[in-house]
Amino acid sequence: MMARSCMNLLDLVSGDILNFPPSPRALPRVMTVPGIISDVDGKEHSGDDLSDPSLEYSQKIIVVANNLPLNAQKDQNSGRWCFSYDEDSIFLQLKDGLPSKTKVVYVGSLDVDVDASEQENVSLELLQKFSCVPTFLPSELQKQFYDGFCKQILWTLFHYMLPLYPDHCNRFDRSLWQAYVSANKIFADKVREVIDPECDYVWIHDYHLMVLPTFLRRRYIRVKLGFFLHSPFPSSEIYRSLPVRDEILKSLLNVDLIGFHTFDYARHFLSCCSRMLGLEYESKRGYIGLEYFGRTVYIKIWPVGIHMSKLQSALDHPSSSVKGREIYEQFRGKKLILGVDDMDIFQGISLKLLALEKLLEQHSYLRGELILVQIVNPSRSTGKDVEETKKEIHITAKRINERFGTPGYEPVIIIDHPLPFHEKTAYYALADCCIVNAVRDGMNLIPYKYIVCRQGSPKMDEALEIASESPRTSALVVSEFIGCSPSLSGAIRVNPWNIDAVSDAMYLAIRMPSEEKHLRHEKHYRYVSSHDVAYWARSFMQDLERASKDHYSKRCWGIGFGMSFRVLFLSPSFRKLSMDHIVSAYKRTNQRAIFLDYDGTIVPKNSIVKSPSPEVISVLNNLCSDTKNTVFIVSGRGKTSLGEWFHECKDLGIAAEHGYLIRWGKQSSWESSPVNTDLGWKMITEPVMRHYTEATDGSYIEAKESALVWHYYDAAHDFGTWQAIELLDHLENVLANEPVIVKKGQYIVEVKPQGITKGLVTEQVLSTLTNNGKTPDFVLCIGDDRSDEDMFESISTKTFTSPTEIFACTVGQKPSKARFYLDDTVDVMMLLQVLAAASEGSS
Repeated sequence: MMARSCMNLLDLVSGDILNFPPSPRALPRVMTVPGIISDVDGKEHSGDDLSDPSLEYSQKIIVVANNLPLNAQKDQNSGRWCFSYDEDSIFLQLKDGLPSKTKVVYVGSLDVDVDASEQENVSLELLQKFSCVPTFLPSELQKQFYDGFCKQILWTLFHYMLPLYPDHCNRFDRSLWQAYVSANKIFADKVREVIDPECDYVWIHDYHLMVLPTFLRRRYIRVKLGFFLHSPFPSSEIYRSLPVRDEILKSLLNVDLIGFHTFDYARHFLSCCSRMLGLEYESKRGYIGLEYFGRTVYIKIWPVGIHMSKLQSALDHPSSSVKGREIYEQFRGKKLILGVDDMDIFQGISLKLLALEKLLEQHSYLRGELILVQIVNPSRSTGKDVEETKKEIHITAKRINERFGTPGYEPVIIIDHPLPFHEKTAYYALADCCIVNAVRDGMNLIPYKYIVCRQGSPKMDEALEIASESPRTSALVVSEFIGCSPSLSGAIRVNPWNIDAVSDAMYLAIRMPSEEKHLRHEKHYRYVSSHDVAYWARSFMQDLERASKDHYSKRCWGIGFGMSFRVLFLSPSFRKLSMDHIVSAYKRTNQRAIFLDYDGTIVPKNSIVKSPSPEVISVLNNLCSDTKNTVFIVSGRGKTSLGEWFHECKDLGIAAEHGYLIRWGKQSSWESSPVNTDLGWKMITEPVMRHYTEATDGSYIEAKESALVWHYYDAAHDFGTWQAIELLDHLENVLANEPVIVKKGQYIVEVKPQGITKGLVTEQVLSTLTNNGKTPDFVLCIGDDRSDEDMFESISTKTFTSPTEIFACTVGQKPSKARFYLDDTVDVMMLLQVLAAASEGSS
């Protein structure tokens, strides 16, 4: 029986889980430089080659999207396929923003079904003539992938529609998720046919391919990956309802750069990463950086633009001016409001019609003068909801026309058949106002097209009887729930659900003075013309180059299984601690200093029982019994708990509260650090922390001799984080003149005296040993968190009078000042047992 877990789907899709036929034979590799491309791409995991070969070669970009930028048609007589570029495709248009020498290869699906017997010949033709690699998905897989998971699950969820009941939206179906993963795997296989992983850039587009990054990163660890989402990204409250939410987030984090249309979409994504994966992010000189296993995943906001020259060419086309003249005569003397929307449930067309109805009710003099032309583009999806939406639009339009229409006048004109682009430009150029009333949309470029067309052209001006020197005007009413809204500061923004407000906005737009329309238009046109699709593509690729520039300066490993696969980037000198190496050094040395953190190092952090096990006590006693050893537990915990837990270890040194209190053995007394012993600041700190504790359910204060710590691990995540930031700022202000450090850690805010660090402990112990004639020739330091980094830095930078074996070791593979790592507390205990055995064997 197939496992229901989705964690191993990378392995499942390699099998025959959906009984789909194999893809056609692989295409020949596309060469970017003369030579032979090795077939061992997957062996680059070792990370030994730290030079960046991409600097030597011309650039190639692989653009991966659900659809290729092609038109395909089969000649019925000859039976041959005819292909041509789709000039309207944004993926084709983005080439204008790339350097002329850049080679662009497209990977995606065709809009037509190609028989299996023809697929190989078609693939070769498309690669040679169009630099396109088709991904032929079997029809059943295509249906489950696109119509199923993409449109029924992701698209609806990303547009804020939850599957509350079956008739409202499709419930999650794991077989559709498996089809989604399988389809992404096929896309990955096609990318592999044309990629040079050391040189090429891969730019993945939209929600159809959100797990593709994991497949590519798993195969090519240093591949330069970018992803752009063309749809909204929902708030965490919506996104968290997706059963495979973590798998998709982790896959997206396998890219180097993620682009969103608006800050809201980026903010929602970051909130999901914080709440569901516990990741932290920060602003980095215009970027937002997410730290993920030693890598920085960059997040940036790029609203996509339009193709200016294409629009201007369409305006200059004779067909446009002819159609423009025809429309001008048809609506002479009327005020024209234009709507251009796709036929789907999120475009708010019915709401727009209701607002028009309200407008005609309230302002009767507009009857006979005002016309709304609503162009409805063909639907990209099918289903009961689309049919019901279409039916509602026509019923509403019919009611308005019957109520306010007169012979020769209809206030609503619905155009629901495909309209040539030159005809649309004519409507744009003539319309007094354009309204986009979508309740949720990713970007929506209709307002941009309207603005450019309102700028006009000589031929269109002549057709519409507009003087060439006359000021250009436009009026926009846009929903606040569409991606282009933030960039159109001169538009009238509306809540599409508020019928009265939309009606008022339409009235304001058509009654606006020409001078104001001109000023708003000029402002919009400057932005749209300078932030076109070429600017968008150029900016994205420049930032992708910067985001991936460190790929060859660090060592990297692939870790994790299935959709939890990720890449760990570490310093070239960072490696796992060899047992043989350290035991050899241990045996040949005579004065040894061993420093061990407690939580997360010798006891698992997530352990319910915090006290040390008998095994831990035994191994520490064995180490301490060797007269050549000085062993210290260095912890942030208080002296009471540490003293009780290790009362059986008479020769064990303990440094409590990060070194504020130290004792050299059970018979020794506790010594306080001489650094900043004035604790008067506690009288200021405690009331402030208590105030935030009372206001934050789940938080509490831990009082240590040297520090006060505010814990909020059990508080609501977002509220706790918010309160922690406020508390940090509050304490920094009130303690500005006190000799303390205020810092925010993992679910804590801590105030402690300046100069109290674990690094100071190691310096003090090593100096004391040296002064007593016991200069260490072996130093081992093991820890797992940020406070232990001070110890690693201290022993690594200390100058010893004689040759010394130094082993700074962190627990877990992560960026660290330590040169070595062990995987977990089990490895740590194994090491300590081996060292203890070496002591016994040498005695």
